[in-house]
Amino acid sequence: MSDFAQPPGSAGTMRAEMNRIPPRPRPHLPRAAALVAATLALGLIGSISPIDLAFAQAAPVIGQGPGYHDPRSPFKPLQEKEGVLTWTLLSSVTTKADKTRLIPIFPAAVQALDKKTVKVQGFMMPLEPGDKQKHFLLSSVPTSCSFCVPAGPEGLIEVRTKEPVRYSLEPVMVQGVLAVLNDDPYGLFYRVNEGQALVSKP
Repeated sequence: MSDFAQPPGSAGTMRAEMNRIPPRPRPHLPRAAALVAATLALGLIGSISPIDLAFAQAAPVIGQGPGYHDPRSPFKPLQEKEGVLTWTLLSSVTTKADKTRLIPIFPAAVQALDKKTVKVQGFMMPLEPGDKQKHFLLSSVPTSCSFCVPAGPEGLIEVRTKEPVRYSLEPVMVQGVLAVLNDDPYGLFYRVNEGQALVSKP
């Protein structure tokens, strides 16, 4: 140690004082904010598009929830239409665990639709061979989109129609009797019986 005292305000005194100050804890950043902050620090933010920044958010889980329609999808997302049952309502169901399965808990507005004639729209997922289907699924997101996240049972409706419906990559609208399923062996929440394809108006 030096025999000479450091004058006030000298570099040595300031360093000694700084060493005695405990470091401030770093604030916890959400995953998305941390990724953006790291990008800014690297000076790369100018090359990141808004779509890329959107992906900084936590990714949806495959097979859970209403699905995710990616902005990069070549298919336009479904637009809500008057008189057509919305996926927002259908996906408002919650679940509770019971041993090896999940039990759906439907809000009153959904339960009231059981055995009622409804109109639904969605993207077709064939369950039979051939280009015409009498048994298929309707999904809230395009099933042929490689960017989209598939929906769980909240975003799927099993459909059985009276007449075959030609498969299409575009949204399909069907009218039929809705069944709200509480204990389906395949884990489905919704089924439309006696379905009939309708012409979807823009």
